[in-house]
Amino acid sequence: MTDRQAQKDALLEAALEHVPFDGWGRPAIAAAARDLDLEPITARRLFPRGGESLLDAFDDWADRQMLARLETMDLETMRVPDRIAAAVRARLEVLIPYREATRRAVAARALPSTALGGWQSLWRTVDRMWLAAGDTKSEGLNTYTKRALLAGVYTSAVLYWLEDDSPHHDDTWKFIDRRIADVMSIQRVKSQVEDFAAKMPFAKSKRR
Repeated sequence: MTDRQAQKDALLEAALEHVPFDGWGRPAIAAAARDLDLEPITARRLFPRGGESLLDAFDDWADRQMLARLETMDLETMRVPDRIAAAVRARLEVLIPYREATRRAVAARALPSTALGGWQSLWRTVDRMWLAAGDTKSEGLNTYTKRALLAGVYTSAVLYWLEDDSPHHDDTWKFIDRRIADVMSIQRVKSQVEDFAAKMPFAKSKRR
């Protein structure tokens, strides 16, 4: 990790204490800079687009924290659905101390000015999840389908978790397992249809 990245992470983590009160914007960044005795100009250079830069940094930071957790697990012994479930759960566990900040992030990402950045960050997150789960060889439509389906799972899991008051978030973990089972069923059906189509006479004639 570079010194700049370490400084950026430190400022982000300090800002997370202020986001529930000040929102995802420059006031939270300024308050965090004061906490760290950081020059305002340095804070502006680290987050040049204010709240949007802060949101992007939060998403990337949470991804890296998730990957660090996954590195401590023996993923190779798990089935693919269990690897994906572990990734989604690890990402949410990173957010647990920052639940209100996450709630505000979801609201902020719904705004037109930050929606595109939100979709880009979400795609990066699910791509990292699939890569961590060992999906390094899929390509084309299969790659996009897997990530699009997982994006739906992760987004719904975040929204469910934000309203979950069950002990230890047990209901959320069960919800994730159900949603991933649904996605894997879709993937199996899709593969069966593709295999069937490939065996049809018209498919063979097209390949000639």
